Amino acid sequence: MIADRARFRHAKKLERLAGFRLPELAFSGTMLETLSSRLDYDALDFAVREQILAFFNDFLRCNCKDSPLCGCPEKKFAKKVIELRENGLDHRQIAAFILDEYGIEMFPADVLSFLEESVHELEAISDVAHLQGRIVLAKKTDQHIHLIER
Repeated sequence: MIADRARFRHAKKLERLAGFRLPELAFSGTMLETLSSRLDYDALDFAVREQILAFFNDFLRCNCKDSPLCGCPEKKFAKKVIELRENGLDHRQIAAFILDEYGIEMFPADVLSFLEESVHELEAISDVAHLQGRIVLAKKTDQHIHLIER
């Protein structure tokens, strides 16, 4: 999944703030739990604080019992990448947007691979939907494929 390839650019700053070693991976369990804890975000510079808060608001807010280790953050992140593509951004622009908005570094090639995998999965869903006569689902899936491939 694309979340496995996302790294915080400012992981060392968060590590110093937390007072213990943190992995660079944005969606690692340790990082998610640390971001959900009571860190003093005011100690960070304005730009980093805004990126962390945007990350928190967009990906870590859910009502699951096991939050933030429930899987919702990773799903929300994947959905965000697909939405950005459907809104017309290419893989390089998506990587740049994610870096600017959340301070998360990703290789554009990783984004491209994820989008290609997503299209293949959507094609499989469409095929099964057609076989089962679920035309509405098949049409919605085909629309998403078209928006990702354009």
